[in-house]
Amino acid sequence: MKHLLFLILLTLFATNARAQLNESDTVKFQFRVSLTGNKQTGNVELAMVRGKIDLVRWFGKNWVVKSQNNSLYQEFYARKADGDIYSRNYLYFAPQRRLYPYAIGYISTNFRRKIEVRYFAGAGLTYQILQQPNHVFKIAANAVYESTRFNAFSFNNAAYNGSEYIQTWRATAYASGWHFIFQKKLRLFYDAFWQPAFGDSENYRTQFDLGFDFPIWKGLSVNALYTYAYENIVALGVQQTDGILGFGLSYQFKSK
Repeated sequence: MKHLLFLILLTLFATNARAQLNESDTVKFQFRVSLTGNKQTGNVELAMVRGKIDLVRWFGKNWVVKSQNNSLYQEFYARKADGDIYSRNYLYFAPQRRLYPYAIGYISTNFRRKIEVRYFAGAGLTYQILQQPNHVFKIAANAVYESTRFNAFSFNNAAYNGSEYIQTWRATAYASGWHFIFQKKLRLFYDAFWQPAFGDSENYRTQFDLGFDFPIWKGLSVNALYTYAYENIVALGVQQTDGILGFGLSYQFKSK
């Protein structure tokens, strides 16, 4: 339970963007937080909390920092099933342009997939296909160097057996967007990426997120989010596919 309380505090006070705060928006500061949770006792004992925090901040005329952070904790009958943290951070140059460069730094943990820590860093380009008040759609590509330390030495691909580390260069193809629909009564948002490793066609992963916000009062919204993740190289005994559906509340703030 102490891990659960820690992740709740991390969610509420740390500094994601599944509803995608837009770095191309000239508003100087944007902040969004969302939280979902569930607690059951009796015939089924379950505890779950899932949080997401986004932050976008302009510095000067052209530089923008964007930070996307997730946390997930689940336990069944007092036994931990998930205890994950995911942080993706960007530095953009002139994102008000249609084509602009960025640097990325990423760190995560994944208890279910036996990933003790994963990080990567690199750089890429974003292209804005659609940039309107009610509709945004972007695509991006990058190259990153990645290092993953597993809590395992055996994998579903024997070529990786014997080492707890997998280190590789990867390419990333990424798309994201959001759209107000039903006369701005609902905001649909999504993102997706595909990451193959250079030099090994078997080492790839993909993920997509699909959700909606239903505004109810002054930046406060009801939201739902479905995440699908697939990783082709996993520790032995770990499934390659995960799917998570959550419902909760979110709050978004902008300051000029």
